Amino acid sequence: MALQSGPRHPLDPDLKRRLLREARTPWRGLRRAIWFALVASAALGLATMALRASAGGEVPSTDLLIQATALLIFGGLLWFDRNRSSGD
Repeated sequence: MALQSGPRHPLDPDLKRRLLREARTPWRGLRRAIWFALVASAALGLATMALRASAGGEVPSTDLLIQATALLIFGGLLWFDRNRSSGD
């Protein structure tokens, strides 16, 4: 028996391209949803603290720093996880 070197039914080129993209970046949709939720949470926390401070309440500077850092980190993760058309 001779082995065949190629597949019997070649994949559709579009399907193959999507599968290769998913193999390079698995779980992209779930990751982006998590990054977006964390960015929204940090932004909401920062906005709440800013409103509290503008109303005359006391807001510890360490809390502001934590919220601003979280916003920058999660925003950066969301930015770096974007679709890059030149890499596809």
